[in-house]
Amino acid sequence: MTGAKNFVPKLILASTSPRRLELLQQLGIMPEVIAVDVDESQFAAEAWQDYVVRIALKKARAGVLMSTAGVPVLGADTSVIVDDKVLGKPESCAAAEKMLTLLSARSHQVATAVVLVLPEGDCLQAMSVSQVSFADMPPDFIRSYCASGDAMDKAGAYAVQGQPAAFIERLEGSYSGVMGLPLYETASLLRQAGVAW
Repeated sequence: MTGAKNFVPKLILASTSPRRLELLQQLGIMPEVIAVDVDESQFAAEAWQDYVVRIALKKARAGVLMSTAGVPVLGADTSVIVDDKVLGKPESCAAAEKMLTLLSARSHQVATAVVLVLPEGDCLQAMSVSQVSFADMPPDFIRSYCASGDAMDKAGAYAVQGQPAAFIERLEGSYSGVMGLPLYETASLLRQAGVAW
C-alpha cells in the first residue's frame, strides 16, 4: 500500500489488523498502515474503560512517532469483558479453550476504543461497547476451533466474523465495533478531524 508511487495518505492506521483496514476501506479510506508494538498489559486495579482507551491512545502515539506524513494517526483497541475483567489475547491453545468455555452460554461485553491523534498533537477519542450473547458451545467445537490457530491473535479468543459466530444468539450494539473498529464512531472522529471519507 505504501509502495505505490505518489501515494499520499490522508490517514495513518497504527495497526496491522486486516479487519480494521478492511473497515476503513469500507469508508473509502486507503490509510498508510504502520505496525506498532506496544505493551498491552493491564495495570493493577485499572478499570476496563480506562484500559481500552489507554491502549488505543498508546498505539496511536506510537504510530505518530513512526510517521513523517503529517496526517492524523488512528489507533484502536478491542477488549472482551466478562464480569468487569478484561480477556486479552490467549497465550496458548489451553488459554483460548478456557476463555471460550467461560464465554459459552452467557453474555459478555466487547469494547473498542478509537483514538485519533491529530498532526498538531490534539487527540479525539470515542468508545463503542456492545453486548454479545453466546449459546452453549460444545467442548469439541471449542477444542477444534482453538486447535486451528484462529483463536490465538484475538481478544477473548474469537472473531465475530469467524466460526464462533454460529453460536452468537444475540449482538446488541456495533457489529463493526466487535470486529475491531466501530464505523459510526470512527466516521464521526474523522469528520471532526476534517478527514474526508
